[in-house]
Amino acid sequence: MNVAENLIAALADHGVTTVWGVVGDALNPVTDAIRREDRIEWIGVRHEEAAAFAAGAQAQLTGTIGVCMGTVGPGSIHLLNGLYDAKKSHAPVLAVCGQVPTEEMGSEFFQEVNNDVLFSDVSVFTHTVTSAAQMPQILEQAVNTAYAQQGVAVLTLPGDIGDLKLEDDAAPRFAPRPAEAAAPVAQIQEAARVLADADAVTLLVGRGGRESRQQVLDLADRLQAPMVLTLKAKEGLEHDNPYAVGQSGLIGNPAAAKALDDCDVLFLVGTDFPYREWLPKGKTVIQLNSRAEHIGRRINVEHALVGHVGPTLDALLPQLPDKRPSGRHLDKATKAYATWHEAQQRLTDPDHDKKLLGRLRSLGDNPDKLIRPEIVAQALNEHADPDAIFTSDTGMSTVWLSRFIEFSGTRRLLGSYNLGSMANAMPQALGAQALDRSRQVIACCGDGGLMMLLGDLRTAVTYDLPATFVVFDNGRLGMVKLEQEQGGLPEFGTELDNPDIAAVAAAMGLDAVRVTDPDEVAPAIQRALASGRPALLDIVTNPDEVSIPPKPKVAQAWGFAIAKSKETIESA
Repeated sequence: MNVAENLIAALADHGVTTVWGVVGDALNPVTDAIRREDRIEWIGVRHEEAAAFAAGAQAQLTGTIGVCMGTVGPGSIHLLNGLYDAKKSHAPVLAVCGQVPTEEMGSEFFQEVNNDVLFSDVSVFTHTVTSAAQMPQILEQAVNTAYAQQGVAVLTLPGDIGDLKLEDDAAPRFAPRPAEAAAPVAQIQEAARVLADADAVTLLVGRGGRESRQQVLDLADRLQAPMVLTLKAKEGLEHDNPYAVGQSGLIGNPAAAKALDDCDVLFLVGTDFPYREWLPKGKTVIQLNSRAEHIGRRINVEHALVGHVGPTLDALLPQLPDKRPSGRHLDKATKAYATWHEAQQRLTDPDHDKKLLGRLRSLGDNPDKLIRPEIVAQALNEHADPDAIFTSDTGMSTVWLSRFIEFSGTRRLLGSYNLGSMANAMPQALGAQALDRSRQVIACCGDGGLMMLLGDLRTAVTYDLPATFVVFDNGRLGMVKLEQEQGGLPEFGTELDNPDIAAVAAAMGLDAVRVTDPDEVAPAIQRALASGRPALLDIVTNPDEVSIPPKPKVAQAWGFAIAKSKETIESA
């Protein structure tokens, strides 16, 4: 074998089924090895950023390392944003990058960049292969480190390395994953003592608790504790959960905020929830996390549990007293959540706004009928399969998903929820769909996000990836608009001069429809999901529909009023 063949055979043996990237120069030996490897599908994207997002999505869904490639210089640079998303999402990803021939390295050769320096911040491992003798040990180190530290490994191949013959055909031996472990006994005993003495406990549960659903539910039951879920914890923990009271933060609701404010003990379970302003003050805090470096970096933690959620709760639950608290704290929170949820559901009726004329600015499709984004999200919730995979763009589309799409059954969820990048939903949907073309994949796209990487819509057609792309087309950078107006600033720079996105998608070969009538939303979604082809719905939604924070501040309301006054005066 040569270096490239050894690399690809090892990845195929390990279970990698897809490699994403753009072909060219230094990586030609690698793509040629993929061409001859039946177990791996090459998907050539139009932009390497999409490749990295797709690989990161696959890593998050499968737990197996995702693989993307970028060739010399600009091709590798384009990977960075998607790789940063993988880093922030703790997704194991291998990026194989091209480099100029070894004899030209360091000479400022055409397209040369120093990959080891370029990727030093985004990666947990980076190395440039300079001889065939370094393989396959360098590949072992790269993959093992990506798994051990749940991050990005970057392997750079100069143009003259891929074709070099190996002295033997030794296959890499990737290390086994470490076993999950409970927190130390002393930490568990101390946490049990605090919980036993508490009158009102609220759980804030994150991604780390998803695989330990029953233990988390048992904990909430024993403590009679309301459960606030992070966005990533909706998957696996939201459905059939009598303790859940929704999300916190900007996408949250008043019941969740009240459950956090009214507790005397806050128990953070498998979460690194980053928004300090939404965490309550003056509480006794317990934090359970497998990463010691995450303990206490958002809020002062008196009682740390350093371990995995499942084994730790298995050890903790028997130490809690059988006598349960009164349940008043839980009842109050769940009743408040039910009231809020019922009010939200009224907004999903297509007839809700038929008599309401809004300021539609330049959209103008049908000024007598506004499409609330809530209607779109609710229709997706009703008609999507119980095992559908959803992706969402950063911004308002994530708000509507979080509030109206329930992750029942085995539904999965992906988004750029730590990096907060635009343009992630479409390429992540491509990655998800490539894993299983028979499974329903739905991308909840913002119009701004979709337009950013628009070219890779064609990738769905080229490789027969039958994802459904639902565009919340409000002609705005909606979250930025809201930020400006809450700060008292008139809207500026957020308006998007969109084309007919459905017409563009149709020209690219997708089944595409533009929806301008609330009554047509549900039927259009049903048809798109049943098409079995790449499909896009360009749904024109109300640009003035906003998400009200769980605890609106007087300054925000005053700022919003001032901003609207300025906008009215300037438009007069």
